[in-house]
Amino acid sequence: MIKSVLPLSLIIALRFLGLFLVLPVISVYALNLQGATPTLVGIVVGGYALTQMIFQVPFGIMSDKLGRKGTIVTGLIIFAIGSLICALSTDIYTLMLGRLLQGAGAIGAVVTATISDLVKEEQRPKAMAMMGMFIGISFAVSMLAGPLVGAYLGVESLFVITMVLALASIFIILKKVPNPPKITHTYNAKPDFGQVLGNTNLIKMNITNFLQKGLMTFAFMIIPITLTKAYEWDMTELWKVYLPAMILGFLAMAPAAILAEKKGKFKEILIIGIALFAISYLIIGFSTGSTAFIIGVAIFFIGFNMHEPIMQSLATKFAKVHQRGLVLGFFNSFGYLGTFLGGLIGGAFYQDVSMSTLVITIAIICILWAILIFTMPNPAKKKFVYLSLEEYHLENSVNLSSNEAIDEWYLNNTENVIAIKYDGDKISEDEIKSLLK
Repeated sequence: MIKSVLPLSLIIALRFLGLFLVLPVISVYALNLQGATPTLVGIVVGGYALTQMIFQVPFGIMSDKLGRKGTIVTGLIIFAIGSLICALSTDIYTLMLGRLLQGAGAIGAVVTATISDLVKEEQRPKAMAMMGMFIGISFAVSMLAGPLVGAYLGVESLFVITMVLALASIFIILKKVPNPPKITHTYNAKPDFGQVLGNTNLIKMNITNFLQKGLMTFAFMIIPITLTKAYEWDMTELWKVYLPAMILGFLAMAPAAILAEKKGKFKEILIIGIALFAISYLIIGFSTGSTAFIIGVAIFFIGFNMHEPIMQSLATKFAKVHQRGLVLGFFNSFGYLGTFLGGLIGGAFYQDVSMSTLVITIAIICILWAILIFTMPNPAKKKFVYLSLEEYHLENSVNLSSNEAIDEWYLNNTENVIAIKYDGDKISEDEIKSLLK
């Protein structure tokens, strides 16, 4: 598993590192460019998410039909071009164009779907946790490196680093990532849009990703501006806030993932994270000094890092295997819509609406959000069996489709096995084998 997941986790970590590097400083940087207004700065902060939202589903479908690796390479090339344009920009509109192109390389769902293809489902929680840890590490590194590198070498250098990371990721995907196995879904070859869009649990997960990413972008909109404008911090000092906050968040990540994946406490972890979001914003909004403000920032990152390693894994648990690319495409699209609107609304209302009004509104939204998650069940644990097609008969597979105790089955043509996901309380492995004899 590690041999397959490690390079993919590194790719997604490098890509997120490229995006995260500029987050701590981009709002301050963009505000000083020619033609900048708070609203345009907000679009720059979250603008990449708009095109991410638009292209997540097409990239997910393309990867399901044409292959994962080629789709990922295409996205990385587009991302690198957008990073170069950002590095060369001298006005707010060129920077905005580059950010939109960065987002057009929408490979997040495709990478996650590739991990799902390469890893057996019972091992997927560990794989997703590994990917989440790599993202968390990239987040922590960027919180330290972004402000320091941006202050001493210029924010333009951060975009150059981002481009180099994208090109390095192309090498990794071509040389280090194995080809996913060829899968045949004999019972349902086409993804069902209605089934995916109408799944109430997936709707709740999409809303969760939307709100979580929106609150994250709004936080990155207001944190550097408040520290530099209201509390007169220098850009070189921002790491003193981000680094301890990210360390605390990183320490919270592993216990949260273990409780969710091992103990099945997914919704409980989500609710705790939501509560921390509400508390953090109330502290940030009503703080009168930098100490309280920093405490609020730290609490926010603890909540965010509790969510991050489990959300994509949880979304895939509510999806059938042939729908993963589509499901994760929608899931990530909602997240990027939240990212875009978080930056846009943050820029539009930062000067016109009092901070206390904004954070009270956010707290109320968090309460409603927690109630929504409370109504969502934790996914039931399922069992898996992998049977060799040399021993068991595919022509008897109709018996699998008609059995309610079997969630789904598919063929792994590369390994010449039939994979079956089932409810162990309703049917045994021996009974499944007898259905195919």
